[in-house]
Amino acid sequence: MKAIQITQTGGPEVLQLRELPVPKPGPGEVLIKVVAAGVNFIELYVREGRYKSDLPLIPGTEAAGTVEQLGPNVEGFAIGDPVASTNVAGSYAEYAIVPAARLVKVPAGLDLKLAAAVMLQGMTAHYLAHSTFALKSGDTALVHAAAGGVGLLLTQMVTGIGARVIATVSTPEKAELAHAAGASKEDIILYTESDFEAETRRLTNSRGVDVVYDSVGKTTFDKSLNCLRPRGLMALFGGSSGAVPPFDPIELNAKGSLFLTRPKLNDYIATSAELQERADAVLTAVQQGKLKLRTEHNYPLADAAQAHIDIASRKTTGKLLLIPQGG
Repeated sequence: MKAIQITQTGGPEVLQLRELPVPKPGPGEVLIKVVAAGVNFIELYVREGRYKSDLPLIPGTEAAGTVEQLGPNVEGFAIGDPVASTNVAGSYAEYAIVPAARLVKVPAGLDLKLAAAVMLQGMTAHYLAHSTFALKSGDTALVHAAAGGVGLLLTQMVTGIGARVIATVSTPEKAELAHAAGASKEDIILYTESDFEAETRRLTNSRGVDVVYDSVGKTTFDKSLNCLRPRGLMALFGGSSGAVPPFDPIELNAKGSLFLTRPKLNDYIATSAELQERADAVLTAVQQGKLKLRTEHNYPLADAAQAHIDIASRKTTGKLLLIPQGG
């Protein structure tokens, strides 16, 4: 099979297309034929060595496809079933092994590219809005990178709950996308033209927001904390601009007894039941048209390096996908 392999950490050039044996599923495992694999910032962190992993490895954490082969003791799946997974390594390939306990069935009729596009980012948005800070109608959330993959989904979920979104974006074109996702035009901040901290304070009459959802990290961290109301919560769930330097937690006290969390999806889909519940909620919302996706950025497997360059540039909008079969 064709697969992307990393033998050393570094820049996009370490993503090498290789011909590797098709893996065999062991007990409790399923071999899937990958139709689409999501491209996510976590894979950049692994490639760079920011997240330590054993090498060599096939990167990728998100895939949708069909069941190709069942390992011993697998129940509940059949050959040909449409399925999806996330937080399972090895999706940048034509075939991937997934533990049956981390695999979910895709609703009949749902495009597998859409399923691949929404698993990681959709469930991330879901746990942020429903669990990390359980939003309710009338709350106000600051969403950074609101036109990005998670940002567009999170904006839709926040407004669907009845909460207010203050969205930061870099261009007028991205502002239109955030507006289409539910953010009011008056609540969209072009951070390239305005100071988002000052604008957020102005838009909330100096009160601050209830929660900040920050996937940017280094360049937004300090000002994001300043945007919170007393006892507000900041969910730092990514670091597209780099890692946040160490800081003294006494700052949380000084800024109003703030809460800070650095969550990850795996802790919010820790059991098969919770994984299935979140996946069902997200996939069903996509199938019913309640959650809109942007999936115009499709790359053949051989162009994985370019996909990494493009997502790191923060110039893309919506989801980036690798299409292994034929790529």
